[in-house]
Amino acid sequence: MSARNRELATLFLAALVASAAFASAWISGLGVVDYGWLPWAGGLAAVFLVAHAFARWIVPDADPTLLPLTALLCAIGLTFVYRIDPYDGRRQLVWVAVGVAVFVLVLVWLRYDYRVLERYKYVFGVSAIVLLMLPSVPGLGQRVNGVKLWVDIGPLRFQPGEIAKIFLVIFLAGYLRDKREALAQGRLKDFGPLLAIWGGAMLVLVQTSDLGSALLNFGIFLAMLYAATGRLSFVLAGLALFAGGAALLYDKLDRVQQRVTVWLAPWTDDKVYCAINGKLEYRQNCDSYQLVKSLYSIANGGYGGTGIGRGTFQTVDGTPLIPYLQTDFVYSAIAQELGLIGAAAVLLLFLALVARSMRVSLVAHDGFSKLLAAGLGFGFALQTFIIVGGVLRLVPLTGITLPFVSYGGSSIVSNFVMLALLMLVSHRAVRTAPT
Repeated sequence: MSARNRELATLFLAALVASAAFASAWISGLGVVDYGWLPWAGGLAAVFLVAHAFARWIVPDADPTLLPLTALLCAIGLTFVYRIDPYDGRRQLVWVAVGVAVFVLVLVWLRYDYRVLERYKYVFGVSAIVLLMLPSVPGLGQRVNGVKLWVDIGPLRFQPGEIAKIFLVIFLAGYLRDKREALAQGRLKDFGPLLAIWGGAMLVLVQTSDLGSALLNFGIFLAMLYAATGRLSFVLAGLALFAGGAALLYDKLDRVQQRVTVWLAPWTDDKVYCAINGKLEYRQNCDSYQLVKSLYSIANGGYGGTGIGRGTFQTVDGTPLIPYLQTDFVYSAIAQELGLIGAAAVLLLFLALVARSMRVSLVAHDGFSKLLAAGLGFGFALQTFIIVGGVLRLVPLTGITLPFVSYGGSSIVSNFVMLALLMLVSHRAVRTAPT
């Protein structure tokens, strides 16, 4: 069986699982057996069949598991976003369709040789910095939930950090391919790039008050630096620099102090945790309210979960128990309705996606391709860890999204761009493999 036929067969299995999940959410919401979920399932299946058709045409030898894994994660996300808010569910389906359209455009644009991106590595590097600073521009940036991650241009609101993440990976893949031998020698002057990226991460932290974005971008840099040089000492030095910089800024950034306090003591400080009182505006000002209710939600799921559509996410008067559940805390909704078993299965899907991405890096034949695939794969891994770790109180809570699952157009579109690049690298690796 060819790679694309295996992909099609796996997509069919993913469609069966996704249809069963969405049907459960639909029927549970209505309280009667109804077939209104069929157009939703059919629409999502049609979108990914289009993606498969273009993959079969442009990248016939690419890894056959990447697209089905993405489809299943998108279906899970769509199910729970619709379960929480049907209006956002409809918009999420549109964003998935837009993401697939961008996926196709990237495949068509770079179908001859994606390595042309390496020529413009410095353009991508500068553009990444500009994009990260956009939310701090007066009149453009918007502060949401205490952090500046969003930009409003007319009716369009997007998160430039999602695009900057991809530009940063492309820049680092090109730069480190050129400089990895010099960096591996460990001369003092070669620490310049490390200090520059560290300074950029600290600047983003100061300007946006968001620890998650700074950690994500700096973490991707350290991972790619290690992949290029094999020097663990660089990684340890980078982690020490980041921890030291964050500690110095802790006293100056109220937002960082708040997140660390919520992480360490969500229940013990009366000024931090506020009991439910029926007023959403007041609860949103209670710093640890979301995290505490998220932990209760996860505990309520137990091992087997309450069942899709049977979780408790609202009070009797319709007030959300966890504000912004479909974005920052969608994993707590999954854990409640699917239980420990289902939540672990979702993490295994991400693990499989990251593992296949790293395999693409291993089989690639040139340095730029190897570093590009490794950076994209680690980006998926670290972003998943940061958001799930925050929800589970392993690390301070951040405002980034769970790839392909959380509600949000910027995240969905950027993740599909990353998927297209991985499939291009995988296809070329197979085509140019020595016989």
